[in-house]
Amino acid sequence: MRLYIDSANVEKIRRLTEYYPIAGVTTNPSILVKENHPFLDTLRQIREVIGTEKELFVQVLGETAEEMVEEATFITDRLSGSIVVKIPVTEEGLKAIKLLAGQNVPILATTIYTSFQALMAALSGAKYVAPYVNRIDNLTGNGVKVVAEIAQLFAAYQLPTEIVAASFKNVQQVHDVCLAGAEAVTVGHELIEKLIAFPATLADVHAFKTEWQKTFGTDLLHSKQ
Repeated sequence: MRLYIDSANVEKIRRLTEYYPIAGVTTNPSILVKENHPFLDTLRQIREVIGTEKELFVQVLGETAEEMVEEATFITDRLSGSIVVKIPVTEEGLKAIKLLAGQNVPILATTIYTSFQALMAALSGAKYVAPYVNRIDNLTGNGVKVVAEIAQLFAAYQLPTEIVAASFKNVQQVHDVCLAGAEAVTVGHELIEKLIAFPATLADVHAFKTEWQKTFGTDLLHSKQ
């Protein structure tokens, strides 16, 4: 499983990259707008933090395939390192995915709510698909089930496209999509910090240190051998 940060906050990305096994960063127009900063500058700062090999995902805004391809070229020309272009799964989006895949541009097909949307994107040449787990749940669907169906379809037709599950409200959803077959997840910075949070762990660490110090009176490095 690969873990991506779903954020454009440079300082939070910097901190998480220092501590967690981060594969890259996903952004979308809403995330970039929240930073209230010129978007190319923000993306370049993120690139400086994560390095050139980790993937940086950037979404297009165009509504026609031609506009999407033009924006994808603009993005890849102006940003260095490993860039993945996010394309929504509309009819125009599928056309754009086919055109860009023909140019060897890595594509993540986004705004996916059904397993058949994912299948069409994969058959069009998308490298990744991003089912919106919690948003599916909010529409009285079952986001984890959709991820499992996508994984089953990709396996049945031996498609190389990978699932980058997105849109989570809690750790349980992240846990469940990993079991359902997602190769990767993209998670907001607040939720990433909860992935390893468990009160008993800190309590155990404190207890171990207290017992040690009661016996040796100091830390491990300065204890008598």
